[in-house]
Amino acid sequence: MELKPLKIGKYIIEKPIIQGGMGVGISWDNLAGNVSKEGGLGVISAVGTGIYKNRKFAKKVMGEGRPYEAENFYCRDALFEIFKNARAICGDRPLGVNILYAINDYDRVVKDACEAGANIIITGAGLPLTMPEAAKEFSDVALVPIVSTAKALKILCRRWEKTHKRLPDAVIVEGPLSGGHQGFKYEECFKEENQLENILPPIVEEAKRWGDIPVIAAGGIWDKNDIIRMLKLGASGVQMGTRFIGTYECDASDEFKQVLLNAKKEDIKLFKSPVGYPARGVETNLHKLIREGKAPKIKCISNCVAPCKRGEEAKMVGYCIADSLSDAYDGKLDTGLFFTGSNGYRLNEIISVKELMEKLINGE
Repeated sequence: MELKPLKIGKYIIEKPIIQGGMGVGISWDNLAGNVSKEGGLGVISAVGTGIYKNRKFAKKVMGEGRPYEAENFYCRDALFEIFKNARAICGDRPLGVNILYAINDYDRVVKDACEAGANIIITGAGLPLTMPEAAKEFSDVALVPIVSTAKALKILCRRWEKTHKRLPDAVIVEGPLSGGHQGFKYEECFKEENQLENILPPIVEEAKRWGDIPVIAAGGIWDKNDIIRMLKLGASGVQMGTRFIGTYECDASDEFKQVLLNAKKEDIKLFKSPVGYPARGVETNLHKLIREGKAPKIKCISNCVAPCKRGEEAKMVGYCIADSLSDAYDGKLDTGLFFTGSNGYRLNEIISVKELMEKLINGE
């Protein structure tokens, strides 16, 4: 089966593979730039840009390198630098950004990303009903929400059409095998009816009711066989995150990559998160510290996500997500939170983005 180019808004993605946006610092300029260079869609994560380049762009940083408040955790100057460096790699090929709907300063970060040069904005972690309002000044920027049910897509399309006179340029369907935050409650992630192959076809049908909206499948996709399987179910393309961690160009620390290379299947679990959704990652020393009541003290310096309620939810689950993801990026094995999809244990080598894209397209 031929892998045809993927059209999102006015942009053509030569190879129908979107690299998932992974924060903090897993997909920034080097990874996203190289994925776009090789014909896929590279996606910069807008999460935690304040720690980019050893925090030199953040205007205020507290002890242990924590960017102070959302304006520094989601640092505009750093985001601009990341886009500039990614563009130096991929030129004028399409380049995307992932901005979580649950973050504080969502509208401001969307505008920052548009001004920095994003062609496509992807948003999940909540149903982004106001996404078009945030990007209203940038008509050329394609908007791609992430949903997990046909009902959610229907609600979103109705609202967008009524309030903003527009529809999504594409939609990503994320099943519960993805890394990071899920679109289902904990117990719902294990139900057969919520698995990607079962939620994808109804969403494809719902998308057709609203016109020619491309549907992109995500969550647990590993190789060309998986890609073909999703295309046969009606998807126009796929989004993949975890496999791109296993590349030289991935912006993650060497320690982060090694955690995944060392992980066994049973090490990858769903955890509670201050964001309000379950999240998948590798069980590491942080979770041992949480169980023992010895995890780092929660201070809520960055004020990163609205659902956390200024650290209240973090105290309930036992860790600050901004601090823990930042520690993983910094390679701190004792306190880092290492997100991965359900297939993370299958990573057994580090290869180039070029080689990975060739494997995905040719099935090697």
